[in-house]
Amino acid sequence: MKIEPQRFRVREGEKVKLRKWPTKVKPFYRSKEDYQKILAEHARALSRQQSRLYAQNQYAVLLIFQAMDAAGKDGAIKHVLSGVNPQGCEVFSFKHPGAEELEHDFLWRTTGRLPERGRIGIFNRSYYEEVLIVRVHPELLRAQQIPNDLLDEKTIWEKRYRSILDLEKHLHRNGTCIVKFFLHLSKNEQRRRFIERIDDPEKNWKFSQADIAERKFWKDYMEAYEACLSATSTGHAPWFVVPADDKENARLIISQIILDVLNSLKLSYPKTSAAHRRQLQSIRKQLAK
Repeated sequence: MKIEPQRFRVREGEKVKLRKWPTKVKPFYRSKEDYQKILAEHARALSRQQSRLYAQNQYAVLLIFQAMDAAGKDGAIKHVLSGVNPQGCEVFSFKHPGAEELEHDFLWRTTGRLPERGRIGIFNRSYYEEVLIVRVHPELLRAQQIPNDLLDEKTIWEKRYRSILDLEKHLHRNGTCIVKFFLHLSKNEQRRRFIERIDDPEKNWKFSQADIAERKFWKDYMEAYEACLSATSTGHAPWFVVPADDKENARLIISQIILDVLNSLKLSYPKTSAAHRRQLQSIRKQLAK
């Protein structure tokens, strides 16, 4: 069954209602072995394209992952990009901002982590936290020392969307290709995975009381995600709502989307000039002796 990424893409201007977006779809693999085969094929293709991206050194690629707890962001990043050369790929995870970060605007801490030309940058959570968790917990906003005359909680989210859109337009104009993934997990599947983490001693470290505390705000988070996805999915920096109840299926969808994006850049190795070829042949003759 062919993966068609466009069915998971949020169109620019679309009003998202997450209850209408599936958290599970018919698998794109027939068996565990078939899943591993397809993922391996994707990994090899991604590796080839990443090598061209690195050699051409014109574009940068930024992959953003957002999701509720236990949706599988870490696993998706690990499995999908397993074949990519670490020299051309960097992963950054953004937790609660520290004291220094709170002294700057909300985009400051992520801007310094943007990928260089020729590289793939991965944000495991991102500046979008500032219109998600901060919107659900407005006390975090009030802790950011924003001047009182600028702190209007009725308008600040739209202003932050505008700041994000302006940043992404700027990056696009300068050769950074942005792809954003929301791993769409059902509340029941999150509960199942939480129980699994409690029952498996090797997964206990993944679970904390804070996870349960945040689960109580599920409805608020869904509303924040709906507003965010609706406001910030664009033609040059689209959101993809990936059904995440089936981890393996989600990984195949994500890897296909990334592969399609890299293919669209028409990457190639730099062409060698005639003078350089003559120089190389001269060097080869010396080495052959």
